[in-house]
Parts: sequence; C-alpha cells; structure tokens
Amino acid sequence: MPIPDGLDGMRVDAGLSRLLGLSRSQVAALAEEGSVVLDGSPAGKSDRLSAGSWLEVVLPGPPRVPTIEAQPVEGMGILYSDDDLIVVDKPAGVAAHPGVGWTGPTVIGGLMAAGFRISTSGAQERRGIVQRLDVGTSGVMVVAASERAYTALKNAFRDRTVTKRYHALVQGHPDPSSGTIDAPIGRHPGGEWKFTVAADGKPSVTHYDTIEAFAAASLLDVHLETGRTHQIRVHFAALHHPCCGDPLYGSDPKLAKRLGLERQFLHAVELGFHHPADGSWVEFTSDYPEDLQHALDVLRAG
Repeated sequence: MPIPDGLDGMRVDAGLSRLLGLSRSQVAALAEEGSVVLDGSPAGKSDRLSAGSWLEVVLPGPPRVPTIEAQPVEGMGILYSDDDLIVVDKPAGVAAHPGVGWTGPTVIGGLMAAGFRISTSGAQERRGIVQRLDVGTSGVMVVAASERAYTALKNAFRDRTVTKRYHALVQGHPDPSSGTIDAPIGRHPGGEWKFTVAADGKPSVTHYDTIEAFAAASLLDVHLETGRTHQIRVHFAALHHPCCGDPLYGSDPKLAKRLGLERQFLHAVELGFHHPADGSWVEFTSDYPEDLQHALDVLRAG
C-alpha cells in the first residue's frame, strides 16, 4: 500500500504502529528481521516515512496455540473428585496447563491420561482451569469437571470467596511476625516471566503469620486475599525475605543447598470454597512433600 499523507515524516515504528494497530516494539521487531520494505529497500525502525512511498510488510502468522497432551503425571494425587470438580495434590515441576515454551507435564494432561472428564469451558489449552499454581509450587488445586462448576468457581475466585492458604519458608524473620502486605504487583521491566511491586500494578494483598522461627529462616502461614501471579514470592522478596530456594527473587543459593531445595519452599496447604452443586462449604488440605519436609527437618536439627 502507499504511505498515507498523515504519516509523512513519522518514524517507521511510530507510523506503522498507528497504521497497522501493532505495538511499536512489534513493528521494530518486524523491521529488524527485514519484514518492512519501503520502495523496494528494507527499512529500519527509526527511518522516516514519506507520503506516497510504497510500503510492503510481511505480518507474522497467528500465534501457536499450545495443545493438551494426555500424559501421566508422576506423583500427582487425587484428593477428591465428583461430577463437578477434581481436586489434585500437584507436585512441583508440573504446570497447570500447556503454555508457550513449556514442554513438561501438566495437571490437565495428567487428568486426561487418568480418564477424568474436564470442563470444555475456557481457552482450548486452559479448559477447566479456574486457578493456577506456579510450576515450582506444590499443593492443593481444583479443576472444573463440569460447565456449571467452571462458571461457579471462576466467579468464586473473582469474588474472593475462596480460602487459599499456603506455607512458605522465607529467609530471615519478617517484622512484624504477623501482618499484611498490601502492595500492587506488575510485570518486572527486566524479565518477561518476572513480577515486582509497582505503583501501576494490580492491587495485591497478602496476610501472614509466623508458625515457626529458625536461625536463618521463618515458616509462615500465608492467606491470599488476591491471587496475582507469583504474589507470595514477590511480596516477601520486596520485604527482603525471599522464599528459600527461589533464585528468581533473590534467595541465597548456599542456604537452599544446605536445605536440599531445588525449588521455592511454597506449598498450597488448604483450599476451601462453596461446592458448585449445592453450595455446601468444602475444604481440602495437602501435606508437605518430601523435599519440603526434609528442609524443615534440617532446620529443626539446628
């Protein structure tokens, strides 16, 4: 197409962003790979547009949608199941659902391999998922088996009527020993998969109580009021008390090695909600897996 008069003199990234509805960074990436051509010559992102010049742009294809593969998940227990929901005890190293760049096991794939019916609601790769635990976080998690359960549980998590309790082992001793962290969370500017406390982030509230204090760390009972990605990890890292075994958020590798931790000490111990079928209150709990129990045994041994 010819360059419109209204874009005359604008930079390529700014002008094509307006023309094509892409972000400036997307246009810059296209220019860098030679996919933006002006009058037969490749254009850089900072080149200037001239009205009437002939523009050729090779646009990227639609993003690849991850597919669900039925794959047994070693160590994943079923705490409860009925026609509406499946409650699992998720091991560390397992994602809730497939995602771009993840090739490991998933909760959804494990349930499919075990023959469970899962709700078809939600995006194709996230069908039945109403909550997520980080790959490195273990513990209790619910998946919707029916369409009514998907809707009811999604609403319950949105309306914050679900009880979510975690146990976290953090470095040092939070002061006060019990309290509330109310700090918005947004994406970290330096990492696509990392988050941080940011003034323009989403409201995030974490309540905690100290269960047991050791020389180098504290075992906390954590109750989430909101459910942001990496919320517990980000909030305690912001207080300079990162979860033990969590190098992404600044944990001490020497302490993690002494405790035998190869992932963050973060475990979803309890999940409670109103059952989608009859509204009765149900609660499910999960015991510590071996690696977390070992870390505590090392600390208790002094």
